[in-house]
Order: sequence, then C-alpha cells, then structure tokens
Amino acid sequence: MSVEVERFFSEQSPLATEVASFRPRAQQRDMAMAVAQAIRDNAILVAEAGTGTGKTFAYLVPALLAGGKVIVSTGTKNLQDQLFQKDLPMVRDALKAPVSVALLKGRSNYVCHYHLERTQADGRFATREDVKHLGKIVNYAKITQNGDKSGLADVPENSPVWMQVTSTRDNCLGQECPQHKECFVLKARKEAMEADVVVVNHHLFFADVMLRDEGVAELLPAVNTVIFDEAHQLPETASLFFGESISTSQLLDLARDTRLEAATSARDFSVLPTATDALDKAARDFRLVFKRGEGRMPAHGIDELKEFPSALATLTDKLAGLNSLLEKQAERSEGLEKCWQRSAELMQKIRQWTNEEQAGAVRWLEVFHHSVQLNTTPLSIAEIFAKQISGHPRAWIFTSATLAVKQNFSHYQAEMGLLEARTACWDSPFNYQEQALLYVPQQMPEPNSPGYTEAVVQAALPLIEASQGRAFLLFTSLRAMQRAHEILTAEFDRKGLNYPLMLQGEGSRNELLSRFREHGNAVLLGSQSFWEGVDVRGEALSLVVIDKLPFAPPDDPVLAARIAELNKQGRNAFMEYQLPRTVINLKQGAGRLIRDETDHGVLMICDPRLISKHYGKRIWQSLPPFRRTRDQDEAVGFFAAK
Repeated sequence: MSVEVERFFSEQSPLATEVASFRPRAQQRDMAMAVAQAIRDNAILVAEAGTGTGKTFAYLVPALLAGGKVIVSTGTKNLQDQLFQKDLPMVRDALKAPVSVALLKGRSNYVCHYHLERTQADGRFATREDVKHLGKIVNYAKITQNGDKSGLADVPENSPVWMQVTSTRDNCLGQECPQHKECFVLKARKEAMEADVVVVNHHLFFADVMLRDEGVAELLPAVNTVIFDEAHQLPETASLFFGESISTSQLLDLARDTRLEAATSARDFSVLPTATDALDKAARDFRLVFKRGEGRMPAHGIDELKEFPSALATLTDKLAGLNSLLEKQAERSEGLEKCWQRSAELMQKIRQWTNEEQAGAVRWLEVFHHSVQLNTTPLSIAEIFAKQISGHPRAWIFTSATLAVKQNFSHYQAEMGLLEARTACWDSPFNYQEQALLYVPQQMPEPNSPGYTEAVVQAALPLIEASQGRAFLLFTSLRAMQRAHEILTAEFDRKGLNYPLMLQGEGSRNELLSRFREHGNAVLLGSQSFWEGVDVRGEALSLVVIDKLPFAPPDDPVLAARIAELNKQGRNAFMEYQLPRTVINLKQGAGRLIRDETDHGVLMICDPRLISKHYGKRIWQSLPPFRRTRDQDEAVGFFAAK
C-alpha cells in the first residue's frame, strides 16, 4: 500500500486533477505514509501536523486505500460537515474508491416526530417567534430526507423550540415509540452501520462509548481504523463523559415531558401535573441560590451559600414525590413509564453526588445562565481511556496541529493513556520567516495588574492602524474582551478610524466570520471560541493580537484538584500539566494568522512573561519559526513592506 499512497501525493497524483489547490508537500506525503503504516500494523499513532500540511487528505487517502470500515471523529460539527460534504467525496473521486460514506450526529440534531407532535398538541410557547419556528420545523419534517436540523437554516440553531422537537437519551421511547419506523435517528444509524466510512464528532463518540447510546458502540466491533482529527480536544471531552453529571435542565425537561404525557395518558390523575409544577419550581429556585452569576466552583465552595442545603433538600424531595406518583401510573403509557425510569435515575444521581466523596474524582458545580449542573469528574482519564481502546485489534490515529510541546508528546500521551503510541511531528510547509513576524511589545505591565487590558489596547493600536484593521484580538477572558471593546470604541471615535468593530456574541460565530471577510478591514474581538477552528485566508486577516498566555484559571475546580493530586505525588504540576496545556492553547490562537502560503501578518503576544519567565523560551520555541522582534517600528514597518 505504501507505494500506492506515495503515488497519490506526487506531481502526477490524481488529486492534482481533482483538487485545484493541491500541491505536492513532503510533510503531507510522509504523514500519509505513517498513517498507512499504523493502519497496516493496527497501531496507535499520535501525529502533529502544522497548519497547511493538509492532514485531512494525509489520513483519508491511506484510510480509504486500506479498505475496511473507518470512523473519523472531529472536534466540531463544522469540520464534520466539511469532511462529509467536501473532503471525503473529493478524495473518493480522486482514488476512484467504491466506498460509501455516512454522517452520524447526536440525536439532538434530528427532528423527532413523536416530540414534534407532542409540542404541537401542547401549544405552550414563550414567544411568537417560537410559534413561527415550530411552523417551519413542521413543514421541514414533511420534506426532509434526514431530519438534520442543520438543513433548516431559517430556524436558528439556538432556538428554544429545537429542544422541544428533538429527543434526548432520557426521553426517547426507543422501540416503544409509535413513530419508530419513521425515526430519523434510527435511519442515520442504519446508514452508518452499512457505510464504509462514518463521520462523527468527539462528543458523540464518547457519549456512545460510555453510555452506549448514540449508535457508535454498535459500529465499533466492525471498525478497522478510528481517526481523531482535532485530537487536542479529546482530554476535555473524555473527562466530561467519563464522569457523572446532573443538571436542573434535565429536571425541568422531566417535569415538562411528564406534564405532556399526563395530559394524554392520565388526565384523571390530577395530582401528577401538580407534582410536575412543584419540581419545576424547585429546580428554578435551586438556580436562584447562586446569586453571583455563571461560573464553576468546587463542592466544598458551596459552604458559604446558606440556602444551598435546604434548596437541594427541597429539590430532592419534589423529585422523590414525582417519582412515587409516576411509579403508580407508569403502566398507562410508554411515555409515563419512561418518565418514571428517568426520575428514578435522576434521584440516584443526586443522592450519589450529595453523599459520596469518590476517591480519584472531584465533585464540583457549574452555574449557567438558566441552570446548575452537579458534576463528578475523574482526576485522570488515562486508565479509563486506555481500557476503552484496548481489546479488538484496530488502528487508532490521533492528529491535530497542536499536540506537542517542542515536538515532545509526553504530556498528551500521559493524559490520554497512550504511553505505547508511535509519535510523529511535521512542521508547517509555510515560510514563517518570510510570511510572518512575532512581536512581543516592551514595557508591558504584569498581566494581573489593574490597567493591563488598557495597556494591551494602547500597544495594539499602532499595529491596527498599520494593518488598516484586518485584525483579530483574542482574549483569555470575556471581561477583558468587553473592556477592550469599550476602550477601542472610544479610541476609534477619537482618532476617526472607521474600521468595523465586531464583538463575539453579537451573532453566531459563522455570521461574524462571514461579515469579517466581507468587510475586508474589520477588527474582531473574541474569546475562547475564536482561538481555534477559525479559518480566514487572505488579506482580510493580517494581525492577530493575544492579550495573555492562556493559562487555565487556577480556581477552576477540576484543574485545582488535578494540580493538588500531581503535587501530592511529588511531581511538578506546573511543568507537567499546566504549561503544556497553555502551549497547546497558544499554538491554536497563533494558528489563526497564517492559513495559506500567500498569507502575511504579525502575531502580537502582549504577555511579558513570554520574555521574563524561565518557561517563556519553551513556549515560543513551540510556536512556528516566526521571525521575532520587540521593536514596535519593525512590527509597524512589516505592513508597509508587504
């Protein structure tokens, strides 16, 4: 197979005729050869490939040539759709490979006939907009082949109605559903079972591996190769699913679904709706205990909240009351029986979280705008994950542009339990010495000083003017992003600068990016969601400003518990855990700048620790080989020279 793989990355490659942008790259060819070797040996490969390597083709070509069943898992639905709609068909056509391809998403992405009908019958909506959205979904359900909500652009992805017309693991009736035969989820799973290549995302993969819920578990026994693209996201995703969680949203959903089921199957049992209202109120009151807004806190941090114990006791009591009533009515319908099972499971989870301090795990809470989630997360996922991928011989490929620290993968391997994996690293084919400049301004205050964000904006302004807008300003916190937006708005007015100023949250990420590209001279301020998975090529983006090194907040309960555990073992948590994670996050942010071989621009990292701290050198040596400067005139002059 190696000869064949090599041929597909040569000057005469069939890819050259199928793909206008194809250029033979040694890095891409070598990565493809390493993937082919891992597939042949049923081995584990951890591979970093710099921006522009073309890693998608580098793993798809050998995977399709090898034959057998393949799962490709991505970090985002956007990349999932791109793989399915664009990259896979392109490679398949170039290879003339007779393979079938399927796209499998989590069940919340597919319209559910049963819940759509129930929602129509209920007729209770918060706004007129919701009523309008429901009408569009009803019409869409009649004409769509796959029921995927991404096919209905007229209804925003965050519309509350979607939650009412899709199913969850909790409220799906399965085989007992009266619309079982028309089910879009089952249709998608059936297509996945029959396909040669199945595209999923990390959330779906892990939900399934742990919960045996979304259809991947049925696929795995027959799979020869599993490929994780954007594999740097796996530790976070795996931690989420290898733990336990329960949220007030689940309790509100249970109350709503029970009320709907009672209206059709137990109208004569009037105490049931009363019990659902009591649970609904208790769940909402529980959220109101947390006055300080959104955020994470350890379980021991709730001691200061005097109302917490009584609110939790009331919540548990109302859930137990509903569970008792449902037990008596469960036999009246499949829906009521499902609600009874859910209430019993939720009761068990709450009691477990309340009563059990588990060894090797941390208990914590996350407060959202409308809900509270109680979580238990393992301190280490290495052993659990290693166990999940052992057994049946198959190839496992983990790839991303950001996995290593100075080409060392030991942090990632230790975190994921991949100590025996093969590792490989390919630099970007881009000419960073010519195309880009890394600028670290002088005389910046310490990052935790009160006027730091003001200093960042003042240092960035001369470069924003020199680049004529065309900039991303990336922040490590929403508060800093919003403060910078206020300062920039005032400065643009004062200086008469008319670059469109855009802020994360003013629309969906895709909308903002589309507007950013159209303007051609905009300045966009973003936080976490703009640090990765964003691709703006050409002159529209010529400056990326990063305010601070992206260290995770030390008061994050999971991070704090992991640091404490490593230090207790006599290890250096900062060097082994915090620093590698920061490097990987910074590489993601820096990767927004040069996306093509014709791109040019300046990466400005404002944090003085990059120079002043002993670990700073390790950080910048992990970045692509930018030409470096601390001279503002040189940084400003870079734009005039292009």
